[in-house]
Amino acid sequence: QSHLAQLSLLYKWLNSFPFLFLSGAGYHSESKAKEYKHVCKRACQRAVDRLKAGAFAVEAVAAALVELEDSPFTNAGMGSNLNLSGEIECDASIMDGKSLHYGAVGAISGIKNPVLVANRLLNEAQKGKLSAGRIPPCFLVGQGAHDWAVTHGIPPCPSEKMATKFSLSAYKRNKRKMELAEKMDTGHNQTKKRRQSSENENGSGCLDTVGAIVVDQEGNVAAAVSSGGLAMKHPGRVGQAAHYGCGCWAENACNMNPYSTAVSTSGCGEHLIRTMLARECSAAMQSEDAHQALLEAMQHKFISSPFLASEDRVLGGVIVLRCCRCVEAQPSQDIQGALVEFLWSHTTESMCVGYMSAQDSKAKTHISRLPPGAVPGQSLAIEGGVCRLMSIVE
Repeated sequence: QSHLAQLSLLYKWLNSFPFLFLSGAGYHSESKAKEYKHVCKRACQRAVDRLKAGAFAVEAVAAALVELEDSPFTNAGMGSNLNLSGEIECDASIMDGKSLHYGAVGAISGIKNPVLVANRLLNEAQKGKLSAGRIPPCFLVGQGAHDWAVTHGIPPCPSEKMATKFSLSAYKRNKRKMELAEKMDTGHNQTKKRRQSSENENGSGCLDTVGAIVVDQEGNVAAAVSSGGLAMKHPGRVGQAAHYGCGCWAENACNMNPYSTAVSTSGCGEHLIRTMLARECSAAMQSEDAHQALLEAMQHKFISSPFLASEDRVLGGVIVLRCCRCVEAQPSQDIQGALVEFLWSHTTESMCVGYMSAQDSKAKTHISRLPPGAVPGQSLAIEGGVCRLMSIVE
């Protein structure tokens, strides 16, 4: 397997503390680059507005995901991929680095913003045990997740309203391809042709899961992820976006871990689940050299993972944030700050990223692409930046 890596570092000195970073991996055509970037900018702005208003990281990351789910250009919430039955089933999860609580929903239908259900599960779990000492759920699926959401004040949305012209036309096109492939399947070549058809349908153009990671004014981190799943997936299939340690991870610094870390993943859910990539990348970020650690994690824990040895192409992407706090005494005031490193890496053809601090007037966006000649699923790109976030201690 070939290995190509890119690195660009952006050094910034900022005067405001909250910071947001979001992404989606898959294939982003040049013709739609403007729309993808605009969606990222809106999501960044929405989250930063919440941070400026004093919201915690977990609230801001949920706000970013709502904006991404509402966009018809992403495979999350509105406009998600349709499954084999022509229905939309979504996955989402969220994790709070301060409390280490997590909430998730899988294969949920009829809810416009699945991340709001995941966030509500997280919040309810933080309240403690239910009546008769019952443990509150952190992960619900299917109709049970839908019913729980509605009883907790999250309005339902008819599934037909969640489909867009683009997602419906893609479903019809994919269905025709599958029917044609099944007619062509004969004898010895049947299994091979079905596998090739599946690989084509589940190529990197169908993987645009969305995610976000945030650090707030107090240095808390949070992460979230949302996805409509693979195109033409089997009904009831749950991808990495809902699985613990696979879709997202957030963990504040503690005695054992000097760095706070937040991770969100995107790509082929089965590949990300079998490698638990979010948690693997978070653990790697405790190393001294963040870039080298992420490079090695993507290479050894993902592309060359023994758990994926049978896969020809390993498709996925991650966004990673790590930070450490520091206080600098000045003659007139104390300056509280953090050194934040933010990185992204992907084996998919491209990855759209956006990032913003509370000082920035607008978000910065970038579509990262594999180098020319690189083979998706066998090569990786890695980029990122470093910034110093400052605030005055009252």
